[in-house]
Amino acid sequence: MSKYAVFVDLENCGAKVATLSSIIEKVKIRGDILIGRVYGYTDRFSDLKEILLSNTFTVVPSIRYGIAQKNNADIQLVVDALEVAYTNPLIDSFCIVSGDSDYMPLVGRLKGMGKFVLGISRSEAASNIFINACNEFQFLESMGGRNVPSPTGGRKQKQNNSSSDEMMDLSELNKLLVNVCEEQSDAGEMYASELKGVLMRLRPDFNEKSYGCATFFKLLVKLQNKFGDIRVKNDNYNVIVYLNTHSDEGPDTSLQLTKDNWKEAFEAQLQAYKEGGFDRINPSILKADILTTYPDFNERTIGFKRFSDVMKQLEKDGLVEVEMDEQKTMLVKLL
Repeated sequence: MSKYAVFVDLENCGAKVATLSSIIEKVKIRGDILIGRVYGYTDRFSDLKEILLSNTFTVVPSIRYGIAQKNNADIQLVVDALEVAYTNPLIDSFCIVSGDSDYMPLVGRLKGMGKFVLGISRSEAASNIFINACNEFQFLESMGGRNVPSPTGGRKQKQNNSSSDEMMDLSELNKLLVNVCEEQSDAGEMYASELKGVLMRLRPDFNEKSYGCATFFKLLVKLQNKFGDIRVKNDNYNVIVYLNTHSDEGPDTSLQLTKDNWKEAFEAQLQAYKEGGFDRINPSILKADILTTYPDFNERTIGFKRFSDVMKQLEKDGLVEVEMDEQKTMLVKLL
């Protein structure tokens, strides 16, 4: 099991409770968080206190002074990460929540020491140099809780929340287990004992009896019968959980975009980003999320040749502003 040290640049991640919860959940699925630190903390981030304390994160306050004040937290993050790398042999993996290219030498040094580096950042702030330097990189917008209900009746995906104040309902639990299976295995299957171990890291208060089941196996069967997203099988007395990739119900033809409803769907998705604290996004993230809700989406079916043409139309309608960053990458500013 991987042992992580997590270093978060709060201004880069947007400092939202739901966003920080998604980051912590993403790392906990992969292993244990032994060290967690956030940088740039001020009183305006006080709503993060509960999630930081419950996950034993420490904070590094932001003291702004002089022309170079914006770099203070960056330098402290690098110093702390290297100190951990050299002095704590338990840590074999690092998660850096920032997309600044200034962190590239840090990533190189960590990898040179045999450490695994996971990078996470908003798409608008992610440098290609930093992205390519990491062992693995994920955009914040691509992490859970950013999809919205479709105008044709699709189900809404709930916001991720790793807080244990309230018990998850069956739908939330099912979605969480599906996410774990997708993250943990390319084949989408895990031993039930391993799956429960990850679940206990994410939700220490979890108990199958709270769902009316005497054993974890019976709970898995209950989820299998109710939602059909997972399947359970016995293999030499070992219980294996795997994703159901073949639906017996056939494709859901109701989830399709047309020339009549596409704009409503895109507007709702853009609003979800704004509520998540994002000011700009990469169009590829937007297209990926649209495809998640509408698997058959194609620009031509709604009257466009390219996805960039869709962006231009949204700009004409006053929903977004198309920009180019310093690397000549298209970004969409949310209006």
